[in-house]
Amino acid sequence: MTVKTLGGDKGVLKSSPKLWRLVPLQTASGAEQMAIDSWLLDQHVKGLQPPSLRFYTWRSPTLSLGYHQRQFPPHWNNLHWQGQKVDLVRRPTGGRAVLHQGDLTYAVITSGLKGSRREVYRQLCQFLIEGWQTLGVTLSFGSAERGYIHNPNCFGTATAADLVMDGGYKLIGSAQVYRNGCILQHGSIRLTPSSDLFEQVFGTQVVPPGLPEELWANGFSPIIEALTQAASERFGSQFKTQPLTPAEIEAAMTDHLPKLERPFSQD
Repeated sequence: MTVKTLGGDKGVLKSSPKLWRLVPLQTASGAEQMAIDSWLLDQHVKGLQPPSLRFYTWRSPTLSLGYHQRQFPPHWNNLHWQGQKVDLVRRPTGGRAVLHQGDLTYAVITSGLKGSRREVYRQLCQFLIEGWQTLGVTLSFGSAERGYIHNPNCFGTATAADLVMDGGYKLIGSAQVYRNGCILQHGSIRLTPSSDLFEQVFGTQVVPPGLPEELWANGFSPIIEALTQAASERFGSQFKTQPLTPAEIEAAMTDHLPKLERPFSQD
């Protein structure tokens, strides 16, 4: 897909290479998705893969923990919902726990960005803001201060790296990891969360945002198309659609399968 860039916009990431890989929507386990994200970043660091954009969903409800998040409530080890065990997986990125159920996840792997972490977050999140704007949803950055780190729930607060709707609902929570000048940023787009499951996990309720159902019908295609178009314009890129091959998935699962230690759960 070739699209014109946003001419004259100083916010366009002109340092990004023109050719990007677009990985089609994929459903898999949390461990597999985290392994793939980490593998794509590793391949980009080695110069074997161009920058990438991909979207994915989770085969079963899953709690993803931040890379450095070592403490969590003990009942998280034995969560079930609608007859399924809620999996636990560790992300390669930082941040706090994210409940993946009723969400769509995006991942961006790129390099050459300048500025502080907050500035890079804001640069990379612009395509999300612009894509959702075309769908009639206005998003802005959150404003929580440093105290948010004491909340184990990523969606319990909205930091400057998160995107919230006009009514205050946190629609997108993102996290990053840097390796040798390259960056992986991925995030959960919380579309239809179960209030019952959310309360079981975090002890608080969540009210779904009431977005139009047609947005996630047909494999989330309206959302993915809008965000991909916005990314093309924002990054000044040309996307080449390229599904992951069985060999690539095997390599990711062999070399980048996440490890989850459980000795520090909180009472």
